[in-house]
Formats: sequence, C-alpha cells, structure tokens
Amino acid sequence: MRPTASRLCAKLLINPIHFLSLGFGSGLFPRAPGTAGTVAAIPVYLLMAQLQLPVYLGLTFLMFGLGIYLCAETSRELGGSDHPAIVWDEIVGFCITMIAVPVKFEWVLAGFLLFRFFDILKPWPIRVLDRRIKGGLGIMLDDVLAGFFAALVLHFIVMPFMQGSL
Repeated sequence: MRPTASRLCAKLLINPIHFLSLGFGSGLFPRAPGTAGTVAAIPVYLLMAQLQLPVYLGLTFLMFGLGIYLCAETSRELGGSDHPAIVWDEIVGFCITMIAVPVKFEWVLAGFLLFRFFDILKPWPIRVLDRRIKGGLGIMLDDVLAGFFAALVLHFIVMPFMQGSL
C-alpha cells in the first residue's frame, strides 16, 4: 500500500533528501505527479540556462549522480518502489531535454511536451531499462533516456532555426 499524501508531506517538511527527490513538493500533486515534477523543472532549467554549456552539462551530470542517491533513499523509505511522488528524475530528464536549446517560451513548451511524451510512452530501450534496472539508478535512468530522446527530436526542430540566426 502506498503512503498517503499527508505522510509524504510530513517527510518532505523534515528531510531535505525527500524535499529534493519529491521535486520541491511537486511530486505530492494527487494527479499526474510526473507532469507536476516536469513543471517544477522549468524554473530549474531557466536558472541553469544562464550558465555556459560545459557548466550546464557538469551540473546536470551532478544532478544525475545526486539523484541516484536521493531517489534510492526516498524509494527505500516509501517501500522500495519507484513511487510516483519521486520526481527528481523528471527534473534531471527535462534539463537533459533542454541542453543547448534557446530560452524561449515555444522551445520550453516543445521540450516539455516531448519529454512528457517519451517519459510516458517509454519506447524501446527505455521500457526495457525501466523494467530491468531497479533502485535509484533505475528510477533515474528511464527519465534520463527519455530526456535524451526528447533532446534529439527537439534539436532536429531547433537546429535549422539556430543556424539561420547566426
């Protein structure tokens, strides 16, 4: 049985590990917590987008590594599964989607929609990894791959516009 929102809320308020893994509280939304977590990723992306690309990539890599730990700890506390409230993986996946993308509303929206599409659909090999790899790494890995898939599609849309503006 999954813990109630009030139980999760209490953990969120007292533990910074859970605060982060639950996406600053966005994962506690009763419906579509993954979508709420991706919405919470937008301001994170907007802050990070001001950084030079190597710093952005390094910070995203650190967020991935930290996420393995955060998600494993919260998962263990909540019964050892990929609880829907754990959305740090969505935050990192969205940041991967948005690597080197112009900071404009239409591209943020396109990135959001593409990331959610790949995260929900879980095409091969995402679905295979999601089923086979457990723990913090498994929680993180499917969203990281969804982010890469979304980034590839987004860059095929964005690149002609970026080259035309040089």
